[in-house]
Amino acid sequence: MVMSVYGVATIIMAGGMGERLQPLTKERTKPAVPFGGKFRLIDFTLSNCVNSGLRRIFVLTQYRSTSLIRHIQEGWDISSSGLGDFIYCIPAQQKLGPDWYRGTADAIRQNLDLINGRDVDDILILSGDHVCKMNYLQMVAFHRNNDAGLSISAIKLKKEAAAGRLGVLEVDQGHRLVGFEEKPVQPKGIIDNPDYVFASMGIYIFKASVLREVLQGKEEDFGRDILPEMMRKGFKIFAYDYEKENKIEDYIIEVHDGKRSKVLVEKTRDSSYWRDVGNIDGYFEASMDLVGVDPLFNLYGEKWPFRTLQRQLPPSKCVIGGSISESIVSDGCIISGGRVWRSILSPNIVVEKNALVEESVIFDDVIIEPHARIRRAIIDKNAIIKSGTSIGYDSGADIKRGCTISDTGIVVVPKGANIEP
Repeated sequence: MVMSVYGVATIIMAGGMGERLQPLTKERTKPAVPFGGKFRLIDFTLSNCVNSGLRRIFVLTQYRSTSLIRHIQEGWDISSSGLGDFIYCIPAQQKLGPDWYRGTADAIRQNLDLINGRDVDDILILSGDHVCKMNYLQMVAFHRNNDAGLSISAIKLKKEAAAGRLGVLEVDQGHRLVGFEEKPVQPKGIIDNPDYVFASMGIYIFKASVLREVLQGKEEDFGRDILPEMMRKGFKIFAYDYEKENKIEDYIIEVHDGKRSKVLVEKTRDSSYWRDVGNIDGYFEASMDLVGVDPLFNLYGEKWPFRTLQRQLPPSKCVIGGSISESIVSDGCIISGGRVWRSILSPNIVVEKNALVEESVIFDDVIIEPHARIRRAIIDKNAIIKSGTSIGYDSGADIKRGCTISDTGIVVVPKGANIEP
C-alpha cells in the first residue's frame, strides 16, 4: 500500500551519552560513533527517513554534539525551502525552565514548539543509534489504518536479550497493547513462545493531538511514565510487528561470466535485522555482521542506499604483497604489505609491512606500523600502533596501555592513543 508522507513530522532523538559504549563516547555522542567503515550510527536512521520519503526532520542533540552537528550539516544538506525538505539540528535550550532534557518525553515536550503552526497530523519519533533497514512509511500506514493514538515498533527477542534493557509489550490478537513493563529484569514471555518477548524498539508514532495532550504534565520518559498513563486512560495503542510488517525489496549487482545481473537481497533477513548497539560487545557483534561473503546485514543494496558525509580521499590500494579478505575497506586506505582479515577499515588507514589485523574495527586515520598485530579490537581515530605491538593477545598488557576490555574480551584503544610494545 502506498501511503502519503503528508502530515508527518519526524523527530530523531540524538542526545544520548552512550555510557555503556565508553570509551567510544568519551568525546562524541552515541549517534556520532563511526560504524561500518565510512558511516556514523545516525546515518542509518537518516537514510531510512530519506528512503521512506520523510524529509521534514528535526534532530534533537544534547551531549557532546559538535561532531554530530558538523557531520549532518556537511553530509546531509537536503534543504529545499520551496519544497519543505529539511534536516534541522536542534540543540538543547532549556526552553521550559532551568533543566536540560530529563528523559525522552521531556525532550519532546521542550520542543513541541517546532511543530506548532505546521500542518502535522502524526509525529514519528526515532532513535539516532539503531542499525536497521526500515520503511517508516509502512509503519505510518499501520498507524493510520488502526486509527491509533500511539503505535510502537516492536521486535521478538529472547528474554535474556531484553532483560533490563528494553520495554516489554503484551498485545492481543489484533496487536493492541494490553500490558507493558519498562525494562523488567525478569520479563514475562509471549504466551505461545515463552522464551521470547515482544520488545519495544523505541520507535513511536503519535497522533499530534494525542502527543500534545499526554505531554501536559511533567512526565520525563515515554516508557516509564507516558505509556502506563496512556494505558490507564484507555488510549488506543498498537504494536507494529517489525519482523512481520517491515518489507524492503532490494537488490545487489553481481557479475557472473562477465555478465551483470540484479540479484534480490534476501528480503526476510535484511528487513528484519535490527541492532541497538548499546555496549561494546553489541557494537562489535553488529560490525562483524557486515563482513563476509553473505553478510547478515547488507550495505550494498541499490534501492535502499545508505548515505553519509563523503571525505575527499583517493581510492584504496593494496601493494607490496598486502592481502585483504572478508573485510570492508573504505577510501584512502593503504595496505602496504600487511594482512587484513574479517575486519572493517574506516577511511585513511595505513597497514604497513607484515602487520596483521584480524576481526577488528579500525576508525579513521589510524596508522598500523610494521609487524604490529591486532586481534578482536576496536581502534579509535588517529591512533598509532607502533611497530611490533600486539593488541588483543594479552589483556593485562592492554589495560596497562590505557585500553578498555569488554566483557567478551574486545580491546578498545582510545582516540589519539600512541600504543607501544
